[in-house]
Amino acid sequence: MQKLVLQVAGMSCGGCVAGVTRAVEALDGVHGVTVDLSSGRVEVEYDGSLPSREEVIDAIADAGFEVVA
Repeated sequence: MQKLVLQVAGMSCGGCVAGVTRAVEALDGVHGVTVDLSSGRVEVEYDGSLPSREEVIDAIADAGFEVVA
């Protein structure tokens, strides 16, 4: 199991957290998503090379948020 940590801008409520969580959990290979609203930190646990970092970033962007780091 690998872990990816991203900084996401634009989240301001529980609905934002739920949207990011749903978008990332829908990707193949994702086992868990932890979103910290106050810090904007999104932590993704996933299998080896699935999904790619770019796929996670795209899923977050599709949900309406920007990955800043």
